[in-house]
Amino acid sequence: MTAEWRPVRQSRTHELVLESIEERVLSGELKAGDRLPPERELAPVLGVSRSALREALRVLETIGVLSAQAGRGPDSGARMVRNPDDALGRLLRLHFALGSYTLQDMLEARVVLERSSFEAAARHASREVLAEAEALLARLREPGIGVAEFNDLDTRFHVLIARGSGNRLTSTLTAAVRESVRPLILRALEAVEDWPATAAALSAEHTELLRLVREGEGGAAADLAERHIRGFHGSLVDDSDEGGARLSP
Repeated sequence: MTAEWRPVRQSRTHELVLESIEERVLSGELKAGDRLPPERELAPVLGVSRSALREALRVLETIGVLSAQAGRGPDSGARMVRNPDDALGRLLRLHFALGSYTLQDMLEARVVLERSSFEAAARHASREVLAEAEALLARLREPGIGVAEFNDLDTRFHVLIARGSGNRLTSTLTAAVRESVRPLILRALEAVEDWPATAAALSAEHTELLRLVREGEGGAAADLAERHIRGFHGSLVDDSDEGGARLSP
């Protein structure tokens, strides 16, 4: 790194540290894989306490752009990374639980994202993605599958199709939205009166979705994906309007 680190203003110190690091990322001076100077060196040149610096680094770790390893070995210290999936999902789950977004908001976001995912996957999904999706569906169709396992496989199927779309941002956003409503969907599945029939019906829809993707019928896949999402997820919205579903995970 050629540019020198400069002291920051003292008000809201950790936020100013964040701004300093963000500026370097945006300018290209810091890239994924780059290591930050040790705390004992960086804090003095920024003109901040090590506690303020650590607070800023913890924030960066939480949002998935920094990995910090304690110790004195070659892998110790703070390194810039790219890890948006878990971080974005965690933030979205918290905001959903706090009421920043309604269940209707999440439903409409899923529809937009997954229509795009299924349509694009019909054009771009690799053989490996299609084979992995088929393996997931084979497990979904197993007799006697439990609700929790079904919900996990269901989530993985939708996230996998988004990955197969070839758009990493769409994949990340789809994973974040789907993971945010996973606990609510699990409780709804646990409450159905005839679980075997419900599992069979949902599995049949997943099977048809994959067939359409495999055969390159993107428009039909997008339409079915929307019906699929609005059918079950939409019923959760109706229940929440009547006070029957809790929005917190």
